[in-house]
Amino acid sequence: MSTLVTQPAPDFTAEAVLANNTFGEITLSALKGKFVVLFFYPLDFTFVCPSEILAFNAKVEEFKKKNCELIGVSVDSKFSHFAWKNTAIENGGIGDIQYPLVADITKDIARSYGVLFDNAVSLRGLFLIDDKGIIRHAVVNDLPLGRSVDEALRMLDALQYHEKHGEVCPANWREGEEAMTPSAEGVAAYLSKHAK
Repeated sequence: MSTLVTQPAPDFTAEAVLANNTFGEITLSALKGKFVVLFFYPLDFTFVCPSEILAFNAKVEEFKKKNCELIGVSVDSKFSHFAWKNTAIENGGIGDIQYPLVADITKDIARSYGVLFDNAVSLRGLFLIDDKGIIRHAVVNDLPLGRSVDEALRMLDALQYHEKHGEVCPANWREGEEAMTPSAEGVAAYLSKHAK
């Protein structure tokens, strides 16, 4: 299995329901200069999907403060996305989420990111794209397994810390914690303080 990590993110232009509940187009390459969390989910009006979409929405401002845009993608039409956004949460909808949902009805975007399952729906792929348009992190979950929004934020923090300071981030690193100098001495010094 090949990976897209370290490669330019496959570009696309597609119709979407925008944060302000209007229809528009999203071009991924137009977002260079910002970080992007691009995540795929199987279908609108399903079960695990709304839990993820609402969990991302609860943290949308945290992503924005870190110069990061959230974009959700499924194989549904923009009209399905619109109907789902305009259905109350207690009735199976997602309400007024504050980031765009892209309509990938041709399945070309899911296919280009390697997450199309059975030529039908997307697996739960998540791609962290840096401000130069390069994929720096990817995770793909099977259909019944929801993602951790906190882990997506942690990976964004780690990438931005590394780019700013040049240090590398060890296992379970969180913003504000000590990182490591990328050398044998730096790793040894870190491990001597933190190994359990």
